[in-house]
Amino acid sequence: MNEENRILFLRKELEKYSIEYYVYDNPSVSDQEYDRLMQELMTLEEKHPEMYDANSPSQRIIGQVLEGFEKVRHDSQMLSLGNVFNYEEIEEFVNRIQGSVKDVEFVVECKYDGLAMSLIYENGSFVRAVTRGDGLVGEDVSANIKTIQSIPMHIPERRHVEVRGEVYMPKKSFEELNERQKKNNQALFANPRNAAAGSIRQLDSGVCASRKLDAYWYYFQNAQDFGILTQQEALDRMRSLNFKVNPLYKVCKNTKEIWEFIQSIQEKRNDLPYEIDGMVIKLNSLSDQRTLGSTAKVPRYATAYKFPAERVQTRLLDIVITVGRTGKITPNAVLEPVRIAGTTVSAAQLHNEDMILSKDLRINDIVVVQKAGEIIPEVVSSVKERRDGSQVPYVYPTHCPVCGSRLVRLEGEAAHYCINQDCPARVVESMIHFASRDAMDIDTLGDKKIEQLHEFGFLNSIEDIYFLHEHREELLEKRGYQKKSVDKMLETIETSKKQPLALLLYGLGIRQVGKKAAAILANYFGSMDALMKADVDTLVSINDIGPITAQSIVEFFKDESNQKLIQTLKEQGLNMIQEKQEIKASRFTNKTVVLTGTLEHYTRNEAKEILENLGANVSGSVSKKTDYVIYGTAAGSKLTKAQNLGVATMSEEEFVEEVENAQSS
Repeated sequence: MNEENRILFLRKELEKYSIEYYVYDNPSVSDQEYDRLMQELMTLEEKHPEMYDANSPSQRIIGQVLEGFEKVRHDSQMLSLGNVFNYEEIEEFVNRIQGSVKDVEFVVECKYDGLAMSLIYENGSFVRAVTRGDGLVGEDVSANIKTIQSIPMHIPERRHVEVRGEVYMPKKSFEELNERQKKNNQALFANPRNAAAGSIRQLDSGVCASRKLDAYWYYFQNAQDFGILTQQEALDRMRSLNFKVNPLYKVCKNTKEIWEFIQSIQEKRNDLPYEIDGMVIKLNSLSDQRTLGSTAKVPRYATAYKFPAERVQTRLLDIVITVGRTGKITPNAVLEPVRIAGTTVSAAQLHNEDMILSKDLRINDIVVVQKAGEIIPEVVSSVKERRDGSQVPYVYPTHCPVCGSRLVRLEGEAAHYCINQDCPARVVESMIHFASRDAMDIDTLGDKKIEQLHEFGFLNSIEDIYFLHEHREELLEKRGYQKKSVDKMLETIETSKKQPLALLLYGLGIRQVGKKAAAILANYFGSMDALMKADVDTLVSINDIGPITAQSIVEFFKDESNQKLIQTLKEQGLNMIQEKQEIKASRFTNKTVVLTGTLEHYTRNEAKEILENLGANVSGSVSKKTDYVIYGTAAGSKLTKAQNLGVATMSEEEFVEEVENAQSS
């Protein structure tokens, strides 16, 4: 066998071994043998560059660096699913289907907490992988998808094939990734879904490969081209083509069978090696699916049952106090580590003294903990009946735990504050906030770096950041500070001087001035000087700036130390002006809008900024005064509340269309 034929043989064998291992969990060769053959293939391919094949097994581990992701229009829309939350809502869905279809059957499958994806094959070879995007247009992420070992690069079918499914990060991969992040002093990922989505959008596919993603496939887009009649047959056919299909599904005939199967999966949910956040219920007959069709938003033949928020019990070991940049005192629960919704939780914010008292939380209590929105750990209540006499009521501190100053509770507020401007905790937190991504975006100055530079004596105030270059030689003498990293840090500090005035205002940490208020102020006044001269009456006259915020702004700029800070930042060349941004008239102008669910076309902050530029007031909660609720995938209680209140709802696809119309007008 010559070397060219040996390359072709090795590629075929290695792909077969990968399918055995990653899809069927039934390897026929050892890891050592697989690695030996892979090394042989890579050596031969290096000798024969004319034999390059983008779908070779070797390309999965080499990776490449991309410049960006190409936009791709889907042949048919990738729809999102509506949600049901209890037995009655499932029964209502089933009854509605039975009113239109005879002899109905449903397939109930796991709903993965991952990233929706489409795979396309031609002539038996992988062509492209495209994210869901807005359902109509996604991004070509083929280079990163190739790094997922369970996805075949060749299939035993030469006709056009498109399958859809979910890319996810297994629990084990997630834990390993966060362990690496922790060792490297990098931010931890909140959950496997975020980690998977972030990995797929890496421009360096080598990074994606290191994250060890996986995928399940559950939808055969062009099944009718193959004479497939049911969803069950489609799953079987995809499996025969070597796609990884989850065996945890069941064909059911009525609500009772559906509910029993859902309960059985929910019981074993925590033992699964991947995260699921619900179950998908869909008609088995593909012809009946086509008959029922879809709305502009969701298919009529399928829905998703969302698991209720997972609640667990653990022990409250302690309550510790942290001091924020504004001096705000925050109590935090120290918990005996417990696993909830895919991650290990050992802490939760308790917000203020009133919350501790209202929930009657005591040290050594057994407490009920859940993840609000499946993300943020929350102490729900204490379990009083499990008290054994060892519990100790918590005494709220009267003095700052860092500087010892007496704490103050301001009128009309639930929080306590340390009002000592020189409190070390306030100093460090204010610099961390100033350098954060949402403010001046100095990404080389992370939390740990700022704390360390403060300990060295180089950073004792915000303005010190812009004098750090004077300590360059001293920094190079410190352990862990190399020339390349120090120069990059100083370069990003210099670049931050060009940030818009709105972000500088937000970074200054003025009490009551968040990102939205900072943007309004920068756009209204156009310069730092004009804002500094504003009085309370002028500020209150501005839409969305209330009297408390106005008073806080005036007091901030009256303070001599803050005036000196602004003057120093001016002298260091920071941008102090902002061109006024024209608000485009749209259907969102002067409307209150709520965003909910996972958006795939924009980040949440991007969507919020777009809406504000279109004249909307973006709120975090739904009420009768809400005009629109814009929802993405996995939308939950906010969408349900909007529907119950009769508030207008808008899918992400409709939102994208509105934005495009507004921007082109």
